[in-house]
Amino acid sequence: MERSNFGVKHMAFYVLDQFSLRALSAALTVLRLANETSETIVYEWRVVSQTGGSVVSACGLELAADVSIDEERELLLTERRPFMAVICGGHEMPAAARGLTAWVRECALHRICIGTLAGGAFIPAAAGLHRNKRWAVHWEHFPAFNESFPEITATQSLYEIDGDLFSCAGGDASFDMFLRFVERDVGLAGIDRICEKAMVDRMRPPGERQRLPLQTRFGVAHPAVVKVIEQMEANLVQPLRLDKLAPASGLSRRQIERLFFQQLGRTPARYYLELRLEKGELLIKHSALPIIDVAMACGFVSGSHFTKSYRSHYGATPQQHRMAALAERSRPAARRVIRRSRTAA
Repeated sequence: MERSNFGVKHMAFYVLDQFSLRALSAALTVLRLANETSETIVYEWRVVSQTGGSVVSACGLELAADVSIDEERELLLTERRPFMAVICGGHEMPAAARGLTAWVRECALHRICIGTLAGGAFIPAAAGLHRNKRWAVHWEHFPAFNESFPEITATQSLYEIDGDLFSCAGGDASFDMFLRFVERDVGLAGIDRICEKAMVDRMRPPGERQRLPLQTRFGVAHPAVVKVIEQMEANLVQPLRLDKLAPASGLSRRQIERLFFQQLGRTPARYYLELRLEKGELLIKHSALPIIDVAMACGFVSGSHFTKSYRSHYGATPQQHRMAALAERSRPAARRVIRRSRTAA
């Protein structure tokens, strides 16, 4: 294929340990198909790792990188500097490696677009970038991200594009975000051809929710129950009493209690407690917050009260779950190396 007359856009994908192979593959598929359907090379990309060596994905497959972070930083001063620097994370909250934070800050100084996939959002956020913009964060990372960066507007959308910040929750949302990115180069007709090639029926907008609606997730049919649950989810830090929740549903407290038991098999108070404990479990597994801070973030008056409720519900203490999560992350996965050509095709 010939190179685009309008210049090739170089893309740098930094892969963190345990990155989401699905999210990365979805992004690269869009770029590859944009080249293929345009019959010109519009995009070229390279995979960056800390040392330039291979990195193991969350599913255990090992991806060979093209350059190290030090080599990539040198490319910032050349014609091969990236149009977008993408941080590819995964299910776990990552820790910034040497040179990575400096690189994303240097990219921002050079007005290079910043992209994040899944847990990769934690890296530029920790570097202090784009505090005034909207970030899409995976719903499992959402509590930890909010607690770590309360000044950032985080959403549970599939993806967000806010100026030169491109963030997505991961998974298939990466495909949609990169469709939106290439649209400016290939147009809507090009997007249709890419979707047809990939057997995707449409480009989802950023505002679509990540999780299934409450009615689908829990089989809740009554709109009053849905309204009460939505209020509960919005008030986990400072839980509301049922007599404060019921009026918005248009029903009395006694009616709400009866409906909850009919449709969910538990009282509103028990369901509310389980929501707070679920948030606590996510914070335990995906953040380094002290137990007392996790307790306060979930509306508990003390660490001991939280620990007692947590153990009663999950059969293990918060500390035991945190240690188990750390052990799981450190356990080596079965590996298979994925090797790729250094030239985009």
